[in-house]
Amino acid sequence: MANFRLDGAVVLVTGAARGIGAATCAALAEAGATVVATDMHEDARVPGAAEYHRLDVTSPAQWAATITAIEVRYGRLDVLVNNAGLQLTTSIADTSDEAWRQLMAVNVDGVFYGTRAATDLLARSGERRAGGSCIINLSSIGGLQGAAFLAAYCTSKGAVKLFTKSCAAEFGALSLPIRANSVCPGGIQTEMLDEILEHYVTSGAFTSVEDGHRTIEGGHLLKRLGKAEEVAAGIVYLASPASSFMTGTELVIDGGMTAA
Repeated sequence: MANFRLDGAVVLVTGAARGIGAATCAALAEAGATVVATDMHEDARVPGAAEYHRLDVTSPAQWAATITAIEVRYGRLDVLVNNAGLQLTTSIADTSDEAWRQLMAVNVDGVFYGTRAATDLLARSGERRAGGSCIINLSSIGGLQGAAFLAAYCTSKGAVKLFTKSCAAEFGALSLPIRANSVCPGGIQTEMLDEILEHYVTSGAFTSVEDGHRTIEGGHLLKRLGKAEEVAAGIVYLASPASSFMTGTELVIDGGMTAA
């Protein structure tokens, strides 16, 4: 019988203060994991988290300090969930150099820095864990297809998807006990989605955020928005021994949006 439990596992989640990150921390804790939540806020209360650290994912030094603190306290790290991300809704012509670079720094560089900082501890921990250790990177259906006014975001999420595949290939070539997979959510009811839709309203694409919701719902075969908890459930699966034969692929949780 498949084992979806995470008892004894230590998990680090970035971007944990809201949305999919917060839901993921709660779901991982419910599955038995010890969750270390991180975000940019000085202090945040994250449901299910055993502890919270402020972490700027664009800082290699802060990544190194966070991984060291986890090793000192727990002696292991079994799962890294690179969830922290920014969105930028604007035309290509109006995208500034600064905005482009800031988004890439968080969405792409942050995933790279976290993976680089955690690989050694993940590998050592994976030798002692059924199914090995796991890296789970949050991509998006924006990493599978383009979207108007989201060029920077889609570019970054496409990079995350291919970086994840490269990680899996390299870990396999080096015989490291680490699996790497990405998750591609569709339209999920989160603050980030509403922020995107507010920009579309300003541009005249939608008359209201609610109008945007209805349009996105119509694009899903299931005719509704997804819930953060539904994405979190997929992340728990990838973190658990139940997914022990999965690496180098993406788990698409989009209500069928990319199927049609």
